[in-house]
Amino acid sequence: MDRRPTIAIMYDFDKTLTTRAMQEYSFIPDLGMEASAFWGKANALARKEGMDSILAYMKLMLDEAKKHDRPIRRGDFVSLGKTLEFYPGVEGWFDRVDELGTELGLRIEHFIISSGLAEIIEGSAIGNRFTKIYACEYYYDVNGVAKWPKLAINYTAKTQFLFRINKGVLDVWEDDALNDYTPQELRPVPFTNMVYIGDGLTDVPCMKLVKESGGVSIAVHAKGEVELCHRLMASGRIDFFTEADYTAHGALFALMKEILVRMSSANRLEAMHLLMKKEATSHGNEGHHH
Repeated sequence: MDRRPTIAIMYDFDKTLTTRAMQEYSFIPDLGMEASAFWGKANALARKEGMDSILAYMKLMLDEAKKHDRPIRRGDFVSLGKTLEFYPGVEGWFDRVDELGTELGLRIEHFIISSGLAEIIEGSAIGNRFTKIYACEYYYDVNGVAKWPKLAINYTAKTQFLFRINKGVLDVWEDDALNDYTPQELRPVPFTNMVYIGDGLTDVPCMKLVKESGGVSIAVHAKGEVELCHRLMASGRIDFFTEADYTAHGALFALMKEILVRMSSANRLEAMHLLMKKEATSHGNEGHHH
């Protein structure tokens, strides 16, 4: 059994790992639409119908595809994943971080918590790097055609996945175990062993929850686009911010190294503390019998 402490690193996807929203690389252009027109239409639909904005974009993707006579199959979404462009260094990042974890006696697990589409993420160059991908998904009929949103994750819904990871209840349909009381020390990934990396306002609930629960929240930004990070920092939503450069020599990797060194040390101290407590308790109990 692996006795190493588990560190969970959770990422938003669009504009955190990729340079744009995933639909903008090929899906929207293939319909002959501009990205701004698509999102404008999705937002208008949400406002008009009083609809969750995530459900609105998922419906619009199906409507527009149908209008252009293109039924969408699961495989079509997965192959869209090939068209994504990542920030520099993303593809080698996971190996580098895992290696660093191993050196520090930690087990690193990577998770996606995104309002984008799971199918597209799966089909991307990094789709196989995650313990679990939490993102929006469609339900497909017998012919494999997308029919209905099966899972829609808006920004406040994102926080439930932090608790799933915390308690080790990873299946989205499993609610009872998630809501059962679990003492902190029995939870597989304490919040103090969590790092959340995101880029914007939709990440705020997760960033704030991780930060306030003793984990670390990091906001990343495109080169030169730092104002939002300054706002998040000034309002106490995040611990750190840095450019979305995932290369070995980037500031983000240097920051991650400091964080993992600290987490490794904190976990070792906690283990020592528990060992001494156990020893003291068993000796204390022996004292009563004499």
